[in-house]
Amino acid sequence: MPLELGIWRIDGGLVPIHFSALPLESRLEDVLASDLSVLDPGLLLVGRQITTAFGGFVDLLAIDEEGDLVVVELKRDRTPREVVGQVLDYGSWAEGLTYEDVAALFADNNGGEDFEAAFAERFGAGPPEAVNTSHRLIVVAAKLDPSTERIIGYLSDTYGVPVNAVFFRYFEENGHEYLARTWLIDPSEAEARPGPVRATKAKKQEPWNGTDFYVSVGEGPHRTWEDFRRYGFVSAGEGKWASQRMRALRPGHRVSAHIPGTGYVGVGTVTAEARPSRDVTVEVNGQTVPLHDVPLEALRMREHSDNDDLCEWVVSVEWDQARPASEAVWETGMFANQNPACKLRNRFTLDRLAEAFDLDG
Repeated sequence: MPLELGIWRIDGGLVPIHFSALPLESRLEDVLASDLSVLDPGLLLVGRQITTAFGGFVDLLAIDEEGDLVVVELKRDRTPREVVGQVLDYGSWAEGLTYEDVAALFADNNGGEDFEAAFAERFGAGPPEAVNTSHRLIVVAAKLDPSTERIIGYLSDTYGVPVNAVFFRYFEENGHEYLARTWLIDPSEAEARPGPVRATKAKKQEPWNGTDFYVSVGEGPHRTWEDFRRYGFVSAGEGKWASQRMRALRPGHRVSAHIPGTGYVGVGTVTAEARPSRDVTVEVNGQTVPLHDVPLEALRMREHSDNDDLCEWVVSVEWDQARPASEAVWETGMFANQNPACKLRNRFTLDRLAEAFDLDG
């Protein structure tokens, strides 16, 4: 049961501040949509009033830095059974959303804005390779009735359902408006509770070995596999979200290069952290030469060289094996991802690459 919140003004004597109902509960949705930090500082809003496949409308859908979805539903004037049943129904819908679904929902609800760029802007790095491996359900109310508290507590305590409730108390004084927030279950305590959804998450995401990374070779005017292969590097750019992904690579990491739609073409070891292409040198005929001075098939790689947000970010790699695209390795079930670089966890892929490229471990 949540603690009752009391507030007093103490200047000029002890004077209690009296709470009142929010003038319009729909206004609370506007407040949350404008700044979700009121609810949780670690969220990015995907959209509001999102239509589900079952015909309902999710009040607010958000995502956190781990890539987990958060369904937020306002109680409004519904009964406890109605609001809890509704949020559980929306949870069953959200559980099945893929990375592509989330990106499409974000674009549809944000004027076509790119999901990955917005995620990187919000959290300082692109989305994780595994999105929506878990989700949370939050009921928001101006006040909570005992029946709603009992139902939510029962689902969370007994069955580990990731549902919580938060209520906001409203008061006004001297023309200023205030909100006070109280959780039914402490969020950190709720996160630690085992349950069916978290067990599912463990099955969806394999452990990382601390070494292997996947790198997507986005063939085009800004980068090509032949340049990567010839001069010993990988790169990504044209936006902060891409460069942030490349900056996750550190010397000693092993990268497996994949051309989308073609297959894996190279495996090598990172020898230097990501740098703007203008600062990178390569070895040509025994001489150290600036990368911008060598013949490149990617004719536009040098674009935006003075803009760290838009330029190409380069990671130097010593290739163990680097094959032409015509000899790419691909089998159904191998891992592929749209991110420029991400941790490679898929055991099936790692095993197949070890065989194909004659690797140890």
